[in-house]
Amino acid sequence: MTISLIIRPEAERDLNEAYRWYEQQFDGLGQEFVICIDAVLSVIRRTPKISPKIYKDIRRALIRRFPYGIFYIFERDKVIVLAFLHTRRDPGPISGLVY
Repeated sequence: MTISLIIRPEAERDLNEAYRWYEQQFDGLGQEFVICIDAVLSVIRRTPKISPKIYKDIRRALIRRFPYGIFYIFERDKVIVLAFLHTRRDPGPISGLVY
């Protein structure tokens, strides 16, 4: 079964902000961050139930080397990414998203 990946616009904004911040810290670090995100997204697409549910049907996968989590929902044949959040940020607002 092929699982499609849908990244919500809010999550895209999270990712772009984090990328820019890491690039400002050190040239190339933002690219390394994106590579780590892509690696975890690949794992999620292959095994979407691998990450624990943290609130209702929302799951969180942690990123190696960077203090970020990918918050997502798995529905039948698709993964919907709700947010890419720093682990110190309150994930509370994502639980209220309508999907």
